[in-house]
Amino acid sequence: MRIWKPLLLAFGITLAITTLGSAATVGEDGLHKQDWFAVTFRDMSEDIEAAAEQGKRLAIIFEQRGCIYCQQMHEKILSDPEVSDYIKENFMVVQYNMFGDEEVIDLDGDELTEKTAARKWGFVFTPTIVFLPEEVPAEGTVPETAVATMPGAFGKWTFLNMFRWVREKGYEGDEHFQKYHARIINKLREEGRLKSE
Repeated sequence: MRIWKPLLLAFGITLAITTLGSAATVGEDGLHKQDWFAVTFRDMSEDIEAAAEQGKRLAIIFEQRGCIYCQQMHEKILSDPEVSDYIKENFMVVQYNMFGDEEVIDLDGDELTEKTAARKWGFVFTPTIVFLPEEVPAEGTVPETAVATMPGAFGKWTFLNMFRWVREKGYEGDEHFQKYHARIINKLREEGRLKSE
């Protein structure tokens, strides 16, 4: 029995460390964080340009403290290397707090806070991911110029395929996102890679 106690203790400590290591980091604002999220001044025009200079697209994500769907997105979707690696390579992601007070400058020059921006732009669900155009538009606001918006939490493949569809400029073609997504899902099934959606 003396041999088993140290082994069980060591196993318990290892399990606890592993579990803690896989948990999403939570910031002082109560939002779950990814170390690859960009920290900017939230000037939409500047952020679109900064993303373009890196060869990426700008995506902004609205979250809120205590959002269980945001937590699931961070712990189940963004923790998947296939998802996070693709996003990191192709997108600059800036996180917004739906009820935050950080300054935001809209594409029309309007100076807002995160919470007044959420109201102005009509975003009421968290998470909501907004995909911006490749270049700063001549006029308009964020929702008027966004190429796509993903409101709510989705499974891995819907989530990843939306990022792919935007990167591939599917919004400019005739294949609606739902048809694009169905085509990719069928291909994954044929390859035996589809575990869940």
